[in-house]
Amino acid sequence: MIPTVITLPRLEDEIGPRRPGAIYQNSDGRFEVLALITDPREAAQLLRRDSARWAVIIRDTLRPDGQPYAVGSVWTTSDYLLREGRTNPGYVRAA
Repeated sequence: MIPTVITLPRLEDEIGPRRPGAIYQNSDGRFEVLALITDPREAAQLLRRDSARWAVIIRDTLRPDGQPYAVGSVWTTSDYLLREGRTNPGYVRAA
């Protein structure tokens, strides 16, 4: 039997350019990134999942009443960046 090697995508590839302050758009709306969480326990709790590697807290800027919420969807070719974010404030690294 040949051993199977499973390679997880790089965290940076999954998150894409979503850093605090970034604004991106896709078919679901236009979103401002408020925080990026890379602590797996905190991300899982925010996403209400058994496990997660990261989470992004966003708000829809097209909705005047848009409330912040967490997402864990990976960056795809249907997402596009409107404004770059910053890398330090709001970026929480795993311990």
